[in-house]
Amino acid sequence: MYGYSDNKDDYLTRLRRIEGQIRGLQRMVEEDTYCIDILTQVSATTRALQSVALGLLDDHLGHCVRDAVESGGEEAHEKVAEASAAIARLVKS
Repeated sequence: MYGYSDNKDDYLTRLRRIEGQIRGLQRMVEEDTYCIDILTQVSATTRALQSVALGLLDDHLGHCVRDAVESGGEEAHEKVAEASAAIARLVKS
């Protein structure tokens, strides 16, 4: 069981909403919408994805990493390193 399991339906709802935003962006380009309006929607979609990512990261730290640290051993080191790498990727994006 993964850390996000309790919130799976919420994540799916948010991701479907983001999918709709992406389709809306495609439609805006097809309809030759003003550049700034498209960029505004790209920014909103990016923020929505970042919000999902931060929620997943929080769930991962609060469940997977916490459980591994409590168990100790090599798995704890692996989970902490994995989380650090994920944070680094999020910061770069």
